[in-house]
Amino acid sequence: MFTVALVSAVLGCAAAVGLVEAFSLGGGHTTTVVQQAPLSETGNASSQPGLTARDIYRRDAPGVVFVRSQVVQRTQSPFDLPQEQRGEATGSGFVLDRDGTILTNAHVVNGATKVSVQFANKRSANATVLGKDESTDLALLKVDPSGLDLSPLVLGSSRSVQVGDPAIAIGNPFGLERTLTTGVISAVKRTISAPNNFQINDVIQTDAPINPGNSGGPLIDATGRVIGVNSQIETGGSQSGGNIGIGFAVPIDTAKRIIPQLKSSGHVSRGYLGVATTTINSALRDLGLPVDHGALVQQVTPGGPADKAGIKAGEISAQLNGSAIQLGGDIITKVNGHQIRSDTDLANAIANKKKGDKVELTVVRGKTTKTVTVTLADRPASLDNTVTQTP
Repeated sequence: MFTVALVSAVLGCAAAVGLVEAFSLGGGHTTTVVQQAPLSETGNASSQPGLTARDIYRRDAPGVVFVRSQVVQRTQSPFDLPQEQRGEATGSGFVLDRDGTILTNAHVVNGATKVSVQFANKRSANATVLGKDESTDLALLKVDPSGLDLSPLVLGSSRSVQVGDPAIAIGNPFGLERTLTTGVISAVKRTISAPNNFQINDVIQTDAPINPGNSGGPLIDATGRVIGVNSQIETGGSQSGGNIGIGFAVPIDTAKRIIPQLKSSGHVSRGYLGVATTTINSALRDLGLPVDHGALVQQVTPGGPADKAGIKAGEISAQLNGSAIQLGGDIITKVNGHQIRSDTDLANAIANKKKGDKVELTVVRGKTTKTVTVTLADRPASLDNTVTQTP
């Protein structure tokens, strides 16, 4: 038997405590009252009253579940014979509705032969994987709601999240059930690599202690609403795989877009262009590129839609801030007439299309600007190479 250690994300920081002194007018008696200060969102004009971390925990913790997956991994023996290893992967998830739908990370249930979830009242139930999307590292589970007192969490919006906003996470780090941690949003619009090597965009970064077992748990704002699904951490090469203060959550707006498809078909259909690109930033502009914005093509998948349409990748390798950049390739500046200012813009424009859709790309090559029509394919389930592809 072996244990599968899953990377996860959760926020950590100390809860705020306020001291209030009440003075008696009658003579010299002082009473000190210790109370928990409500969380407040920086720059948020929400009319909802501030909730304390305790308030949020009492309301949301019953909807957070402990996910256990019995997994099988195939390996090669020293004699080149296939063999199986069995183990248990653990993570977190949270209830979406009273019908028994639960959201978690795809990597928590990858390779699972059996999935079970445990609720706050210690009751456990077998779960079916309704669908999963490795491109966003999200999965939907379903349990029979009969006899279960389900407590769905309220979904918020990740669109208005700002750096400095307070954040709370509830999960199961190292199997410690329904652990609450608090912190702040430390960055927004990050990009991370999905389990299938595509990019996940608009990711929320947190400053919190993040540890194995919290994958799939909710990231919650000061009003008690879910703004993200905790997914990955940066360990800085730590052998323990523990947190060093940088964690990432898939934005809840991304989850909202794909949940209907996971419910209806079990997978998400996306258009596929077949390129890896990088955003033209100020450092790249200083290298003498012909335009000051767009997505610079770094790699073109052989035989893919972009390759068939004649899109070219750069062939001149340069070092920029310690990273290798391919110069001389095409720069995509528009999709169907809409401005493309970054690789994220390009990814979003293509992901909203489907297989067979035709898109017009405005492409700058050297001193020439032209329009290229590309017929999109269906995004593959995964990529075999190690280059993170954009769309």
